[in-house]
Amino acid sequence: MRTETPHSAPANRRPIRAGWRRIGSAAAATAALLVAGLGTAVDASAAPAVTPSAAAKAASSKVTWAPEGCATPKKKGDLTCNALRVTGGVTAFQKEQAKKKGVTAKAVSPKAASVTPTGYGPSDLQDAYGLTDAASSNGSGETIAIVDAYDDPNAAADLTAYRSYYGLPACTTASGCFKKVSQTGSTTSLPTADSGWAGEISLDVDMASAICPNCKILLVEAKSSSMANLGTAVNEAVSLGAKFVSNSYGGSESSSDTSYDSSYFKHAGVAITVSAGDEGYGAEYPAASRYVTAVGGTALSTSSNSRGWTEKVWNTSSTEGTGSGCSAYDTKPTWQTDTGCTKRMESDVSAVADPATGVSVYDTYGADGTSWNTYGGTSASAPIIAGVYALAGTPGTSDYPAQYPYNAAGTSALNDVTSGSNGTCTTSYFCTAKSGYDGPTGWGTPEGLDAFTG
Repeated sequence: MRTETPHSAPANRRPIRAGWRRIGSAAAATAALLVAGLGTAVDASAAPAVTPSAAAKAASSKVTWAPEGCATPKKKGDLTCNALRVTGGVTAFQKEQAKKKGVTAKAVSPKAASVTPTGYGPSDLQDAYGLTDAASSNGSGETIAIVDAYDDPNAAADLTAYRSYYGLPACTTASGCFKKVSQTGSTTSLPTADSGWAGEISLDVDMASAICPNCKILLVEAKSSSMANLGTAVNEAVSLGAKFVSNSYGGSESSSDTSYDSSYFKHAGVAITVSAGDEGYGAEYPAASRYVTAVGGTALSTSSNSRGWTEKVWNTSSTEGTGSGCSAYDTKPTWQTDTGCTKRMESDVSAVADPATGVSVYDTYGADGTSWNTYGGTSASAPIIAGVYALAGTPGTSDYPAQYPYNAAGTSALNDVTSGSNGTCTTSYFCTAKSGYDGPTGWGTPEGLDAFTG
């Protein structure tokens, strides 16, 4: 297992809830793709005569973000999304690009559209996780299902814009590569549109595309964010043939979870990924289901090490960071052998989720409506891992693929994340990274496909 070294942590800044506004049109979105250059940097020689104070510079560079509107449940008992949208500051990607060009990175603004990406793109993610060769040749014929609540009317157009910008193969409704359905499978009777969940949807389909460009994408939209409707959408995704199903939502555990397990998530031969949550230490459902792969979150940055990247546990504050923990209700799967938790332990594996080291997403219907945005949260890591499973090939018909990373545990097929924590706990590995298995990052992050095959 590859061991990562620590890197400097992002600024410990609580998210801000910026006022939402909607701008942009189809024409503006198309025009944005034609703008050349970095777009987020300015030439140092063009700096104003009066140099900002060091304090002002530091303040402007701090990355701030806000939960998407879907992070607030519409009614009691509804589940929430785990998407965090950057609203200000300079992201890791911007810093790295500006350094290469010898310019000064310009801070993200919540009041102006970004005409070029400000977060990591497909080539960055594929390189970070040892997937470059696999992404170019694998995934043909596989379908990744994305399960979310409500409708994103611009999902197909925004996906086209994202893939076109990055030079990924086209994936359209007309070609049969992209399909959007309701939880009943209807392509015409779709749920009510929702700008908060639209941002989540864009994040999910873009990350599936980034990791597995040759995969088909099936978007299944539940009519609400209740467990019953989202679970029905999971079942519909499986009935339509998807062998990989990504879920970027969650909520508090309950005594009903074991029944939800058998009703919605017990699908042998299907890799189901679920985000671990964004509120720091503490288990969530359905990540705590024994039938799914619970995906934690990391902060990802370039490095001078042999891998070229380094990761640590994503943790911004005592109430924000990747989820993890020992389930209060779910039975421990037979392949999970940690001794501190007698029930299901969350997480299994992890991927980038820190908004400060976030990913680029194209979205024109979300709450911000400004085309290019940078996102984080474990809503990013869940579809990334679903894409890795898809690159690795169809699971065995009787398998529960959550077991696969455990079969490869301790090998070079995973980057062992050994730095950082996501809160305070009495059993240290529940919330603190260490060599080998730990709650926040599981067995680690992908290093190729070997940990995700049967």
